Amino acid sequence: MVREFFRHGSNAALAGLMAGVLALGLSGVWAFHAGLFALGAVLFFGSEYGYHRYAFHAPPAAQKWILFLQHRLHYDHHVEPARLDLLFLPLWFIVPNYIVTGALAWLVWPDWSKVFFLLAGSSAAILYYEWVHYVAHIPYRPRTRWGQWIKKYHLWHHFKNETLWFGVTNPSFDFLAKTYRGVDEAVATGTTRWLFRRGEK
Repeated sequence: MVREFFRHGSNAALAGLMAGVLALGLSGVWAFHAGLFALGAVLFFGSEYGYHRYAFHAPPAAQKWILFLQHRLHYDHHVEPARLDLLFLPLWFIVPNYIVTGALAWLVWPDWSKVFFLLAGSSAAILYYEWVHYVAHIPYRPRTRWGQWIKKYHLWHHFKNETLWFGVTNPSFDFLAKTYRGVDEAVATGTTRWLFRRGEK
């Protein structure tokens, strides 16, 4: 299960970046910036809901190349939620985000060690996100009560109503943005697989 996780998407690269930065900090080559590591994680968790709801669930673009990206990044994942090659964020999506984040961080902290500790924190958060997402879509029962609930929570988004429950690792922003419902209160849309194609099966 763990080996399969690291075979897909950008997971091995993210783990390598995080481990390398932490090793440099622990060895004393770089100063250890625990606060920036934590900030990097918080920045990702803050963007998790926004990306999922407003970018990945954006209406189909008129431009074919953008529509292709929409299908690869999320639409096709709804069509075939068990396909692991459609489950994880690809490097070609993560790298530009890291370049922008790193450039903005450099403007605030013009120090490579600080920039990379921030990115390492984001890497840790993305790996956690990817793991929770992975566990939600494979035939595995989490051991903790929280793990079991968050798996059900994500699967409601896939199999009951795609306009609700956008949080993958936690429901915080769903509560704030009013996209949380009790599963028995939510209406089944019938369009969870075919986003923006009402009536199509």
